[in-house]
Amino acid sequence: MDDFRGRYADLLTGSYDCVDRVVVNAYYPLGHNPGGFRTWWRRWHDDGDDSLDDAHLMRLAGRFARRVRGWACAHQVPVIDCVAGERKHRIAEEYLREHAVGPGVFLILVARAPATVWKVSRSKKTGAIRNLEKTRQFVNHYSFQIMDPTWGHLTIKMSGHPPFAAQVILNGHEYVACAAHAAEVGFAKEGNCFTGIGEPKRLAQIADTLSHPGTAGRLGQVIDSWIYTACLCFGLDLAEQHRSYFTYAYSVYQVEYSRNLIFDSPKMMERLFETIVDRTRARLDVPAVRTLFGVGQRPRRPDPELSPRQGVVISRPHWNLTIFKIHFGLLTVKAYTKGERVLRFEAIVHNTRTLHTGRTLDKFGAIVGRLTGMVDRFTSMLDCVDIAFLPDGLLDQLPQPSQIGAVRVGGVDSNKPRTRNALAAVTALAIAPDGFTVADLAHQVRSHTDTDYT
Repeated sequence: MDDFRGRYADLLTGSYDCVDRVVVNAYYPLGHNPGGFRTWWRRWHDDGDDSLDDAHLMRLAGRFARRVRGWACAHQVPVIDCVAGERKHRIAEEYLREHAVGPGVFLILVARAPATVWKVSRSKKTGAIRNLEKTRQFVNHYSFQIMDPTWGHLTIKMSGHPPFAAQVILNGHEYVACAAHAAEVGFAKEGNCFTGIGEPKRLAQIADTLSHPGTAGRLGQVIDSWIYTACLCFGLDLAEQHRSYFTYAYSVYQVEYSRNLIFDSPKMMERLFETIVDRTRARLDVPAVRTLFGVGQRPRRPDPELSPRQGVVISRPHWNLTIFKIHFGLLTVKAYTKGERVLRFEAIVHNTRTLHTGRTLDKFGAIVGRLTGMVDRFTSMLDCVDIAFLPDGLLDQLPQPSQIGAVRVGGVDSNKPRTRNALAAVTALAIAPDGFTVADLAHQVRSHTDTDYT
């Protein structure tokens, strides 16, 4: 248990850590270099590439589109053409609120996005292939909204052009909800957050399983179970997939990890969090604290106790939402209130390349471990900055010289502006997930003073 959670444990009814949104890139390794793409085509066409040209590649994309719409019409699955800027996950959420769906594809959203498109150049005299050019173009992508019995709602977004690159989007809260329902653990869920838990310890144990190394295998299994038979089949049927040895490889692209504290009193949570934000934002040099004002206020009393069975809250939140966010390049840590009584601390890696842990699916456990460490550091630093104090006499002792080995060193005089600037810079950088260097410290001091410290 981290210091922050331990300090306010008497105000909580439960807490849990959970992997949130996971984005996995699915790609065909041979399909992203000229030699590999040509090899795949030859496997598919009896070791020949006479038909490899722009016209045939465009026909494949057209065939993909016709098959998708034909299958959807035959099975009464809606196909919605989206315009730029539409939030497709919200369209799917609205559909789920209004319709009961079973396992399988229940909705297909079509939108344009950049993807790999191969261009073929042939000799006018001999007809031989002179060049295969890999380009990036805006083409139709098909977001297959799928309901899985184990992972709940997941999305596979696939390009209609070969090599049919795809992204798979899952949510750990959906997995935990399915597992908790199977284990008869009562809960109330709002979006991707549990706002009430009948048995907090049991649900926390279920959520912890997503942090285990074995989760990578479960992710691979659920993706394999849908991507070939529910998505790729519109571009290549199962026989064509087998004949051309078309097999996806997976890499982890984005991951979100959250620590969720469920308070007994919504009003107490709101006052506590706003106080922490006011105390720490100046010291941590937070770029912005956003408050999204709603039309209502949190209730003064919590909801009645949950039944031992599952309960689901589907209404949208309408109270004030404060987001405390700090960016470090492609890493983000943030704290915000969620629903009536949940305070969430979240770590996000927008591109796992920045973690230097490797991005293949088997590295999922290491990636989650790094994010867990970021959340631990974030909550610990917030706690330290919020309740920091100095014992009596320490300010008088700091300016006194001291001894490090055989070297006599000077003290720290907090009355000097230069010392205060350095202390403020150290406090501001303390939340950095990977620590900071002397160069970072000098830059932080320079950004707040007119002196060119080195």
